[in-house]
Amino acid sequence: MKQRDLIDLALLAAIWGGSFLFMRVAAPAFGPTALAWVRVSGAVLVLLPLLLMRHEWPALRANWRHLAILGLTNSALPFLCFGYAALTLPAGLGAIFNAATPLFAALIAWLWLHEPLNGWRSLGLALGFSGVVGLAAVKSGLDTGQLDSRAALAIAACLAGTLMYGHAASYARRYLKGVPSMAMATGTQLSASLVLALPAGLTWPAVMPGPLDWAMAVALAVLCSGVAYILYFRLLTRVGPTQASSVTFLVPVFATLWGALLLGEAVTLAMLGGGAVIVAGTVLVLGLWPRPPA
Repeated sequence: MKQRDLIDLALLAAIWGGSFLFMRVAAPAFGPTALAWVRVSGAVLVLLPLLLMRHEWPALRANWRHLAILGLTNSALPFLCFGYAALTLPAGLGAIFNAATPLFAALIAWLWLHEPLNGWRSLGLALGFSGVVGLAAVKSGLDTGQLDSRAALAIAACLAGTLMYGHAASYARRYLKGVPSMAMATGTQLSASLVLALPAGLTWPAVMPGPLDWAMAVALAVLCSGVAYILYFRLLTRVGPTQASSVTFLVPVFATLWGALLLGEAVTLAMLGGGAVIVAGTVLVLGLWPRPPA
């Protein structure tokens, strides 16, 4: 990576790490459904003018059915899941579970697209999922036999969100190969906004959220779903998918940092240990180590 790529990578990780902080603050006031709708609708307002300026609307229109499905599994439902989890889990912990996304993506690609798994990738899957299971057991109280049902449901929501992200990666590779990135980003946010509009209206909070809550929701929309998509797809184009996916390792670091600094959230040994094991497994799954011979 060149210096500008490293800057983009760090900025993207800081923004996506901040999304867990923003959800943690705004989810109690909005509720998961209304917050998810504000997020994707605001992203549409950012991305749609850029799509039209690039004259890529025909690509969106030609692939609208697949983009609608991708919007459901890559935005609407995962945002709902992580918004629900943010009602209970610290920002850093939610981001650590989110870091398991490449593990689910590799597993689904193997099962659905028959993408081969060599020994190192198989070891990475086993290692990464062991970290997920261990951390989930500790945080939900299963390791002591005292189950915390709220924490268990929040963790299950996180894992459901990462599973859908993993499905979305294979779906896009199978049905949307060659579609311009801006058309994909805009189309998924637009379809997610339409899907969530009615549920958000039915569950809109009776008490209007305050200025801070709105600021967090707008930051989710503009920064985390608008600007972040532009940064990610620019990085994807310049350095390729494997290098761009390394942002996965940095997001939990920033999420934990923002949560500790701004919300006073505790950083536990279980979070550090489980996160390290998940990241180690992800490194193997992505093929970042060991490097293949030249």
